[in-house]
Amino acid sequence: MAIYAIGDIQGCYDPFRQLLDEICFDPANDTLWLVGDLVNRGPKSLKVLRFVKSLGNAAITVLGNHDLHLLALWSGAIEADERFNSLDKLLQAPDVDELCHWLRQQPVAHYDEKLNSLLVHAGTHPDWSIKKTLARASEVETELRGDNFATLLCEMYGNTPATWSGKLRGYKRLRFIINCLTRMRMITTRHKLSFAYSGAPRQARKNLLPWFEAERVAENTRIVFGHWSQLGLVVLPNLLSIDTGCVWGRQLTAVRLDKRLPRVIQVEGQVRS
Repeated sequence: MAIYAIGDIQGCYDPFRQLLDEICFDPANDTLWLVGDLVNRGPKSLKVLRFVKSLGNAAITVLGNHDLHLLALWSGAIEADERFNSLDKLLQAPDVDELCHWLRQQPVAHYDEKLNSLLVHAGTHPDWSIKKTLARASEVETELRGDNFATLLCEMYGNTPATWSGKLRGYKRLRFIINCLTRMRMITTRHKLSFAYSGAPRQARKNLLPWFEAERVAENTRIVFGHWSQLGLVVLPNLLSIDTGCVWGRQLTAVRLDKRLPRVIQVEGQVRS
């Protein structure tokens, strides 16, 4: 049995299937950890979503910001614009309701105690333990799976509040948690979220740093994440960044998690039309 983490697919179905062939993936015995952003930008979001859903328990996927965009469009929480043209076919598919109901049941964070590994799309707040990360993810998941999920999907947009406080309540609290787990890249030295910069960390302003370079409560747990194509592949004992820009014509990456030394496998991505 093998466990592989795979980076942001973003509708790139053909490289995804090629990568599964490269790792000899067997859904009867192996498990995929998908970092989210299954859809958008790439040409075959519908095929990706149908295929991942068909894998059942052989695939664990956390929600990324583009997956949440899809749910917001589908629920009517936001209106479509040119950023989401690649989702038109999916949104018009006869099984779109089934697919989106399945998608909103997926977690925002997943932890495996045996592997001591946390799967999230973007990261986790430096001040949060793994237990607190999972508890806060659960707050979002409960709301997303409930009757008022469309309101959450409408209220999740915005960059404030930027600083965590246990006193946050309601949609401000949920927005911060969503931003932290699905959008975060850079933070200030005081752990304030900053969305003004998304490039390579070395080119950022001096008062900004990647969230994982801050002193972290969960520093002894391996964090597996994507979201940051300009960061690229980072393989460290307690940090695994695997968004390698497949949808931008670079690579789609898989990393085997259940071995002492992670094994990295890559296939070439596809240039967006």
